[in-house]
Amino acid sequence: MRSLNRVKSIRSVTIYGVLAFFSVVYLIPLFWMVSTSLKPDSQIMSIPMQWFPRPPQWENYGKAVESFPFFRYFFNTVFLTVMNVLGNTVTASLVAYSFSKLQWRGRNLLFYITIATMFIPGQVLIIPVYILFTQLGWINTYLPLIVPAFCGGGAFNIFLLRQFFISIPDELMESARIDGASELRIFTRIVLPLSKPALFTVALFTVVFTWNDFFGPLIYLHDPSMWTLAIGLRGFQQQYSTNWNLLMAASTLTALPLIILYFTAQDKMMRGFTLRAGIR
Repeated sequence: MRSLNRVKSIRSVTIYGVLAFFSVVYLIPLFWMVSTSLKPDSQIMSIPMQWFPRPPQWENYGKAVESFPFFRYFFNTVFLTVMNVLGNTVTASLVAYSFSKLQWRGRNLLFYITIATMFIPGQVLIIPVYILFTQLGWINTYLPLIVPAFCGGGAFNIFLLRQFFISIPDELMESARIDGASELRIFTRIVLPLSKPALFTVALFTVVFTWNDFFGPLIYLHDPSMWTLAIGLRGFQQQYSTNWNLLMAASTLTALPLIILYFTAQDKMMRGFTLRAGIR
């Protein structure tokens, strides 16, 4: 018995030790970004390497904000993020409900075709999609970055929500139908309240992708006043020199909302990542 407990203890210590090691490894870039943001120019490339700024230059954050229209880019990024979260969660949940709880001819075939689109590389679609938006007159507007989110919500989000909706007992919907509830009422009053972990997961993925998206705004937005933070950070990289401390300060401010989101919603995130809905 003692030997068995000892083996379990050694196994637990080993597992936690490995997890702690990789946690430190993954946190080093974040630590280096914050440390560099507080360094003067003389300490950034110094040899030997200085891990901690001496003394911390807190004014770097003020200089970084003043170096480019930070708050304008921040507002643009928040606007795009909110619109994409709204579009993805609403439309993907509607499509997923249709695929999972409504009976209609060709449902499974169309679902398989939707899933198959996930295997198409995004690079293949860049030129035809750009031509389409050009013909619609949407270039240099936010429409190419918003409207696609309201057109189904993406194949992955549809798949994730469909698998979760399948796990909801059909008896709940049947009882509501017997009582005379419409499909929209069933969807809003029964399905959505039970699907909060899945909806939060979809919203979380959308926030991270939209907030960090560089390629989309770079292609479709030509007016500097419409740029996002991801494009604004590119302005710090000049032709002959780069203000690394100001760039790291601006990068820290850009990443801060996602960090706050992670720590404030960690429980819901873990619940969403461990969805009980499996492939059926």
